[in-house]
Amino acid sequence: MKFTFVTLFQNIIEGYFSDSILNKAIQKQILEVEYLNPRDFSSSKHNKVDDSAVGGGAGMVMNPQPLFDALDELRNVNSNVHIIFLTPVAKPFKQNDAKRLSKKSHIAFVSGRYEGIDERVIEKYADELFSIGDYILTGGELPSLVICDAVSRNIEGVLGNSDSLAIESFETSLLEAPSFSKPENYENISVPSEYLKGNHSNIRSLKLALSICKTKFFRPEQLLKHRTRKSYEK
Repeated sequence: MKFTFVTLFQNIIEGYFSDSILNKAIQKQILEVEYLNPRDFSSSKHNKVDDSAVGGGAGMVMNPQPLFDALDELRNVNSNVHIIFLTPVAKPFKQNDAKRLSKKSHIAFVSGRYEGIDERVIEKYADELFSIGDYILTGGELPSLVICDAVSRNIEGVLGNSDSLAIESFETSLLEAPSFSKPENYENISVPSEYLKGNHSNIRSLKLALSICKTKFFRPEQLLKHRTRKSYEK
């Protein structure tokens, strides 16, 4: 899988790939990461990439010329590149999107800055638009990394143990049950005793009950989905 980050601030992103699981995946050539800076494509004398908003309003908007030229070059190299724009004005990114996108061969993330990107760029080049939440960030680099990380985990060979994907939150309608490590007792706080008895059937039942409790408290709408699905399956 190849990831292209179209960004004015490469240094914000590249450090994330210098350690841990994604770095190992790059070393194994499972993942490839590259960067494309719109400023390098600006026809302005001073490499300008933004201008005031037509119709007034506060702040500057990324203008179309540098992005048109950058994305044209990207598609000239690979016509199958899947271009994603990160914006709060979009559908929320979900785990099912991560699994679906992991089947792509090349994804490009376009990170906006200032007050956003000229809509004509989005209309011409966007294959998909995603939001990672109902809040505003200073740029699209962090959302790009969030989605890249979520997608990468679903690519074969990236995780050391691919079985862990099956039990994670959002693989079902429920949140994942609590996890515990050794020692079994720390500062007089013990793990649930059922975890220590070796009865895997009882452990699965307890984990399901704890998943339901967590989901009810933190994400009650997910619990409703779970109950609706179970009712439908009957």
